[in-house]
Amino acid sequence: MAAALQFLSLNLKEDVMRRQDDKLKFIGTDSWILRRIILATTVLVGCTPTLAQTTRPTSLSLTSMPAPMVRKIVVSIPDRKLALVENGRVVKTYRVAVGAPASPSPAGQFTIVDRVLNPTYYKPGVVIESGPSNPLGTRWIGLSAKGFGIHGTNKPHSIGHNTSHGCIRLRNEDAEDLFERVRPGDSVELVNERNDEIAALFDGPEPPPAQAQNVVLVAQASGHVSGPVGQE
Repeated sequence: MAAALQFLSLNLKEDVMRRQDDKLKFIGTDSWILRRIILATTVLVGCTPTLAQTTRPTSLSLTSMPAPMVRKIVVSIPDRKLALVENGRVVKTYRVAVGAPASPSPAGQFTIVDRVLNPTYYKPGVVIESGPSNPLGTRWIGLSAKGFGIHGTNKPHSIGHNTSHGCIRLRNEDAEDLFERVRPGDSVELVNERNDEIAALFDGPEPPPAQAQNVVLVAQASGHVSGPVGQE
């Protein structure tokens, strides 16, 4: 490319010189000084970049670029609800089941580490492939708290209660919906005490404490979990 440009430049200069020779013959002068002045002026003008050539690309304005998505999940253990928050705005809430008194859900800040479609359930001596009898339902969203996750269930009647071995359960249709909305790296906050921020997030009075029937449901629940091994 550089060689081609140099060739074109030399041809341009030769063409300019030929034209100026014609002009000098026309005005009837053989003045060497005049010839040099005309040639120098013409070459400089001819080689001066145009406005289009000298205009630099305009940098993109930072204000015109969309703000990065900041997405997180907030689970209120007392409310037994999950909120999906995007850029500080609640876009959807879900009713969930949380850990039983004997196996509470862990409170704290976590991140999503993986997502599994139609997970397999594992516990010592038991393997349950994906299907209607799988305790994890149709979706698994694994957390950075090893062995814990957010998942579907084969016991939709348990939603709204303290019944799990620490995981956050949703109805399968809700787990499938949430699964499509989140990605690994998104933050997850599990809160075990209700405060003004949580009250505003879920917009309602504090729910009644877990009912005694949850103890029966705990006895019915099975042990350890899923492809990503965890709690059910």
